[in-house]
Amino acid sequence: MKTLFLIVLLLSLPAGLRAEDGHQLWLRKQQAAPVKVVSSAKNSAIVATAKQELQQGWRGKAGASVALTIKKDKAIKFDGFHLSPNGVQATTEAGLLYGVFELLRRQQTGQAVSDALSNPSYEYRLLNHWDNPDGSVERGYAGQSIFWRKDNALVTTAEDKIRWQEYARANASVGINGAVINNVNASQLILTPEYLGRVKAIANVFRPYGVKVYLAVKFTSPALLGGLKTSDPLDPAVATWWQSKTKEIYRLVPDFGGFLVKASSEGQPGPQDYGRTHADGANMLADAVKPYGGIVMWRAFVYSPNDKDRAKQAYNEFVPLDGKFRDNVIIQVKNGPVDFQPREPFSPLFGALKKTSVMPEFQITQEYLGHAIDLVFLSTMWEECLQSDTYQAGPGSTVARCTDGRVYPQKHTAMAGVSNVGLDTNWTGHDFAQANWYAFGRLAWNNTLKSAQIADEWLKLTFSGAAAPQSAAPQYAADWNTNFLGPVKQMMLDSREAAVNYSVPLGLHHIMSATRGHYGPGPWWAPPKMRADWTPPYYHQADSAGVGFNRTTTGSNAVSQYHQPLASQFNNPQTCPDEYLLWFHHLPWNFKMKSGHTLWEELGYHYDKGVQQVRQFQKVWDKAQPYVDAERFAVVQYKLRSQSGNAVQWKDACLLYFQQFSHMPLPATIEPPASNLDAIIANDMHPRGQEN
Repeated sequence: MKTLFLIVLLLSLPAGLRAEDGHQLWLRKQQAAPVKVVSSAKNSAIVATAKQELQQGWRGKAGASVALTIKKDKAIKFDGFHLSPNGVQATTEAGLLYGVFELLRRQQTGQAVSDALSNPSYEYRLLNHWDNPDGSVERGYAGQSIFWRKDNALVTTAEDKIRWQEYARANASVGINGAVINNVNASQLILTPEYLGRVKAIANVFRPYGVKVYLAVKFTSPALLGGLKTSDPLDPAVATWWQSKTKEIYRLVPDFGGFLVKASSEGQPGPQDYGRTHADGANMLADAVKPYGGIVMWRAFVYSPNDKDRAKQAYNEFVPLDGKFRDNVIIQVKNGPVDFQPREPFSPLFGALKKTSVMPEFQITQEYLGHAIDLVFLSTMWEECLQSDTYQAGPGSTVARCTDGRVYPQKHTAMAGVSNVGLDTNWTGHDFAQANWYAFGRLAWNNTLKSAQIADEWLKLTFSGAAAPQSAAPQYAADWNTNFLGPVKQMMLDSREAAVNYSVPLGLHHIMSATRGHYGPGPWWAPPKMRADWTPPYYHQADSAGVGFNRTTTGSNAVSQYHQPLASQFNNPQTCPDEYLLWFHHLPWNFKMKSGHTLWEELGYHYDKGVQQVRQFQKVWDKAQPYVDAERFAVVQYKLRSQSGNAVQWKDACLLYFQQFSHMPLPATIEPPASNLDAIIANDMHPRGQEN
């Protein structure tokens, strides 16, 4: 029915608007001028790629000469580069490629191409794909895996290679230089010779774009694959098995990046199963990849059902191990202490680990933010985290500075993003979800970039000229800036806050519907015998006395994991920022907010505001129709309609549910619920197929 609706909608649109399906991402073909490329670098696949990109995308003076120069320069870090209007200088071949993409981006977006030094904030900038050997994607909303498939999974086709090449090119264009191509909930199959053969094929396609392959590994692989009686990291036979397997991988893929490990978490096996520490497990693997220059990314996402506050466990387990990890181990820390929530305070591990390399992990795929249905630009969320001050080394010790080596010396620096890529034609399931892939790459390269600049770039690269007349008059360009770029960019910048408003305002968290894979509201969801920390009531703790999780000194004392003055600020409801209020406090329904409203009234106003914001997004997009190609306009319009209904359901469900405890009327200015709670809950109890 949905497909039929879209077909009808497309046919009803004005003829003559050039259709685009989003497959080219922000790398849409441009009319290039002739350019002469002069290179002092040795011929290589990466240099050849840089030359090709220049020739295909040059928008500068016709016949200009552009120099690509490899030269030692202490000012250039990692794969950074010096940029000039007619040249790129770098110390690595990958640096030349990134400089070329920056030069072309500036030309295409109207930014000045002036002399500039550009160094990446992080040495490793990676996508984590939660792709399974059978082709499914955990928390994927854009179709099946681009790397694996159930039938003939290990046969590499010409179509596969084209897709991988397009993917690697997109990554390189925003500075992403690595990809973990399988799920952190890893299958041991990935380390079998058959699957490693496909890993080699993928790496061969990635190599001309400077993108390295990494693998997530199952900690018990020595027992599952090697026939050993144990996978104890301190057992010499286990270490030998990993060394042998690592040697096999590097023989196939000489530039293999290393391992990602999820261990002793959510049922995944790890060193704690053998009475060992995270450091014991990580160091054993780090020793195996060390001779080849590889790294181990060890995830700090750990929690078990026996802790009274899941948010505290990672800090409790890892801080005592600070300084005990090998220098090629990087602890991969989610942006918040729970689980990629629409809003969380930053993880207290940032800055608390002073002798250990730490890398932020963000979720690009929208597990808790509307899947591939809701339009939510995540750059503002990541910017908020990166610029949060930890105070660990005094004021200005932001998460960004604590992870990129500016506050504490780190042997290696990195940032990871959980990918939203799949086999859908437009790669991400929602045309605007492409902006999150783009934004992650840009922030991993420069963690001080502002979301407004990133949105501006992406819109110009992705939509500019999509519905322009054959003779793109100056007036059309001016109108496009005023009537499309300005309002649509503001919609993107407001979209994350809108999603927080209509789903989890004022510090509420993890109250999504588990029945529908965390899509839509489910504050009531608590099946019998289910682990408490997997249910929303564990987090909102609503009762007649109030709502919220008490993490103050009178509760779980999670506030103590933050450095002063944050600990005291979060501990006091009068000084705690409103956006984290119910994260740290269980407060009465009539608690007086800074606005003068009661807590109950404030919740209602936020939920209602979120609904009104999404309705405004619909109006913005409808007015943008003259400037958008027909196909993408129709699809985004349809998705916004679905999001609007989703926002109303969030508002109605949560306010009706919490009203059972508050016993207070809704403010008269709030739109009354369109349904009743029993009907909403009954509908949620029937799992639906994945929407896209």
